[in-house]
Formats: sequence, C-alpha cells, structure tokens
Amino acid sequence: MNLDVSIDALPAVVEAVSRLLPRRDVFLDGGVRSGHDIYKALARGAKMVFVGRPIIWGLALGGSKGVKKVVTALRNEFNETMLLAGEE
Repeated sequence: MNLDVSIDALPAVVEAVSRLLPRRDVFLDGGVRSGHDIYKALARGAKMVFVGRPIIWGLALGGSKGVKKVVTALRNEFNETMLLAGEE
C-alpha cells in the first residue's frame, strides 16, 4: 500500500470513525518506512502507527542488532521531525 494514499485518507477516516464510533482509536498500518512517516500519521489523527516491515528488514539483515539500529533510526527521525515542526 502506498503511504501517501493512506496519509491523505487518514483525516477523513478519523472523522468518520469518531462520528460513527465515539471513543474508538484509529491505527495506521502499512507503508510506514521512516520516523517522518510516523509523525505525519500521528499528526493527521492516528493514535498508533505500526512499523513491522522496517523491523523485519533490520532482523533479516542484522539480527537483534539490526532491529536495534532500525528502532533507533526511527526514533531519531521522529524526534528530528518533531523538533523541525516546533514540537517539544
């Protein structure tokens, strides 16, 4: 799935879910490849973002150390994006 399509649709999905099923959260899964993608999804209303594929890539390429590198990179990209967006 193309993340751009998911991200573009996300605000309308969040609004529809809020209207039809109050107190329900919307999670995004699929297409997330960076901390920047995580920030965009959260900024557009997702309450949680799943990042399975990058984790699997890290595992396949470097075992547990590869997973740690991927998680660290995602966290650093997310934090950098938050700072650039003016979030603290």
